[in-house]
Amino acid sequence: MPHLRFRAVEFDTVKSLSTALVDDLQPLMACPREDFTIEHISTTFIFDGDVSDAYPFVEVFWFDRGQDVQDQVARKVTDAVRLALEEPEQDVAVIFTALKPHAYYDNGEHY
Repeated sequence: MPHLRFRAVEFDTVKSLSTALVDDLQPLMACPREDFTIEHISTTFIFDGDVSDAYPFVEVFWFDRGQDVQDQVARKVTDAVRLALEEPEQDVAVIFTALKPHAYYDNGEHY
């Protein structure tokens, strides 16, 4: 925990940005490096019955760390995606879902 899920970003791009991104996020989120999960989700976007292009979409599942940290994480994720794509103006959506420790279990035990 935290979990980052990438859509509309190529697998190799997610792989290449993963180390530096965790390097940047780990101090902000104040959790062990090994607790991060980065996932690539292959997705097809559809609009009006046709396959359509989509801009990068990153979901962050985490225990809430407040608005200030959330803003910093969103900026770091956006910057990492833009840098990896070599597109400084690329639109990037970052969506946060705050999980509740009592509803998150590891090995049958909640946090």
